[in-house]
Amino acid sequence: MNNIIQTVGRRKCSTAQIKLVPGDGIITINGKLINDFLQGSPTLLNAVQKPLEQLALENKYNITVQVSGGGITGQANAIQLGIARALCVIDSTYRTILKPKGLLTRDSRIKERRKYGLKKARKAPQFSKR
Repeated sequence: MNNIIQTVGRRKCSTAQIKLVPGDGIITINGKLINDFLQGSPTLLNAVQKPLEQLALENKYNITVQVSGGGITGQANAIQLGIARALCVIDSTYRTILKPKGLLTRDSRIKERRKYGLKKARKAPQFSKR
C-alpha cells in the first residue's frame, strides 16, 4: 500500500496540494518551514495545525504543502481543509471527530465580481441631482 496521501484544499482563490507521509511532525509549505511561511502568526499556525491537534497526531506525520493564489489567510484555511481531508483518507473514523468541528466544510465564499458602470462590486459612483 502507498503511504503517501494526497489531497487538495481550497479557500477563496487559494489552492493547497497536501502530501501526508508518516514521519515526525515536520510541516513544510512551498519549501519553507511552517513558522517561516506563516510569518509566525499564532492564529494562522493554530488554524493549520487544528485538525492534527483534534486527533492528537501532531508528531505522527510529515506534511508537504504546495499552495498558490490568494492571500496568507486564505492559504492557511486551504491548508487546514486539505490536512483534514487527508486524515479522513487515512482513517474514516476521524471524520466523526472533524466534521462537527467544521474542519471538513469547504468555505465557498469568494470575492464578488466587479460590475460594469460601478466602482466595485456594489459601490456606485456618487449621484448628482444637478
